[in-house]
Amino acid sequence: MIVRIMGEGQLRVGDSHLSGLNKLDDELLAEVQSGDEDGFRRTLGALLESVRSLGEPLPDDSLEPSELILPGPDATLHEVRAMLRDDGLIPG
Repeated sequence: MIVRIMGEGQLRVGDSHLSGLNKLDDELLAEVQSGDEDGFRRTLGALLESVRSLGEPLPDDSLEPSELILPGPDATLHEVRAMLRDDGLIPG
């Protein structure tokens, strides 16, 4: 799966990692819905760090379409709330 972190670039993340990323996504969804700013910051940072550590960066000139777009680390709770679907940022 190709994941884009807004403002940073794209990474190729193996499908085998989706379960762990979905757990963080579920936590993030709950924190956004409850307005828990501290939890939101912590979990967004953990989600992005997981994608960075598990993923393989693609070259800057790569033109592959992103299957998943995540907010950058400086995104606000309000901005992420606007990006969320019923099942969070990560489908499934």
